[in-house]
Amino acid sequence: MSDVDDFGGSPARYGTIVDRRPSGGGPTGNMGSYIVLDDEEERYYSFDYRQIVTEGFRTIRTGERVRFHVDARSPDRAEFVIRLDQPDPAEYYG
Repeated sequence: MSDVDDFGGSPARYGTIVDRRPSGGGPTGNMGSYIVLDDEEERYYSFDYRQIVTEGFRTIRTGERVRFHVDARSPDRAEFVIRLDQPDPAEYYG
């Protein structure tokens, strides 16, 4: 399977979440943006929870590995972020 797909033809990138920056938005003031470090190019890209592709809660932790695409309209932004390291449910409900 190719890493180039229907997301504007941009190749999939792989990286690690290195930071979360709270913005104070949302009903409880907890919304923020995340920073991913691209493994190959060693560039930083930012994104918010809306770009996390998942069922259920759209959350992510620093240190997690992800797959993502670069936003063609804004080349410093990541989009279609997919978590590669799914946490153990016991961490949340244990």
